[in-house]
Amino acid sequence: MTSHTAAQPAKEGRHPARWRILGFLGIAQLMLILDVTVVAIALPHIGSGLGLGREALTWTVSAYTLTFGGLMLLGGRVADLVGPKRVVLAGLLVFTAASLTTGLAESGGTLVGGRIAQGAGAALLSPAALSLVVTLFDGEERNKALGIWSALGGGGAALGVLLGGLLTAGPGWPWVFYVNVPLGLAVAAVLAVLLPARPAPAERPRLDVPGAALVTASTATLIYGLIDAGERGWLTARTAGLVLLAAVGYLLFTIRQRRARAPLMDVRLLARRPVATGAFLILMATALMVAVFFLGTFYYQHARGYGALHTGLLFLPVAVAAMLGADLTGRLIGRTGARTPPVAALTAAAAGLAVPAVSMRPVTVAAGVTVAALGTGAMFVVASATALGRVAPHEAGVASGIVSTFHEFGASLGAAVVSSVAAASLVGSTLAGFTEAFTVAAVAAAVSAAVAGALTPGRPAPEQEPAAV
Repeated sequence: MTSHTAAQPAKEGRHPARWRILGFLGIAQLMLILDVTVVAIALPHIGSGLGLGREALTWTVSAYTLTFGGLMLLGGRVADLVGPKRVVLAGLLVFTAASLTTGLAESGGTLVGGRIAQGAGAALLSPAALSLVVTLFDGEERNKALGIWSALGGGGAALGVLLGGLLTAGPGWPWVFYVNVPLGLAVAAVLAVLLPARPAPAERPRLDVPGAALVTASTATLIYGLIDAGERGWLTARTAGLVLLAAVGYLLFTIRQRRARAPLMDVRLLARRPVATGAFLILMATALMVAVFFLGTFYYQHARGYGALHTGLLFLPVAVAAMLGADLTGRLIGRTGARTPPVAALTAAAAGLAVPAVSMRPVTVAAGVTVAALGTGAMFVVASATALGRVAPHEAGVASGIVSTFHEFGASLGAAVVSSVAAASLVGSTLAGFTEAFTVAAVAAAVSAAVAGALTPGRPAPEQEPAAV
């Protein structure tokens, strides 16, 4: 089969096991998505079990998403270099081993180190798996396969909150990581048999390791500065210095990408209005989504004393609302164009986040974050449609990588900001920090709605519509 596949790449869309491959790749991708929300529910128990403070718990979320996003473009280049099958299997095994290490952690350092390793495995697995989906399917089948792939985001959030509650309330928080081990090994064994092998390209691409190091270190510096601000203050020389250092790092990354022979990212794409707008929208959507889960799980468990399972069940309407928002927007965006949906979605998110900022009661918090989730779910669809709708076919992979990278960075940013603003409530008995954090999130959503209205391109003229893939 390998030789047949290599000799006739155009026929890979008719691989007899393509739907089974999609199913197992989807399970692997779902594991990566789950590892944000499933851990968010367990955070208060992790903190109690290991004696961790707010900063360490914030890094439990941010270390994973930061490494995932920072190395994702490099992971895609590695898949080009050695073939996606090898990279999918390597990424899955790294992620599985790191999950075991994280579950066994007895200190904050081991926990965060395991999360970094999980992020590295995810950065290898995710782009290589998507590459396989794109090449194994074509025509209408490809559209259907990509639709299933995209739906994993909302489904992962819904499953993650319930699974996190069940595991934390049952066998304990380490099992939110242990559960990945048997599942990861089983999926790896099946994919090793099912996935078609491909020869490495004749002209091997170079790896821009310095570029990957620059963008990851710059973002880590920014996230560290934002987390540290919760303890030392926002208007301090230390915070300003860290933010400035991150900005210099991003500038050096941009210069590096313009001069590198094989850059990770074509930074010129970010100068295009649709791609820049899509990146901004996905950053805000993910930041607001993580803010909701982070604040909500600590509010319910720390401030109200609810159990992990109770909290997980309270978040199910939130996850369902996000999926509903994505589905409705996917149906409407073709008729309304891309400008109206993000403004409406961010306005809904701002209104929902304002509710707990005004009234910090369990029922109002639940209602507010559910409305906010409806808006953030819609934004995920709009961001992808805006960023990818007008790029040339040969640029789609790079643009998709940019959007995915900003997705993970948004998660890191959201956790860092709200944990710093809500610091007093996360470690004390006051609700003031929660109120302030929800207020900041609501204001950020409202400002973003205005920015989206100004930046998002209107409906293109008929002759400018991109051809259907």
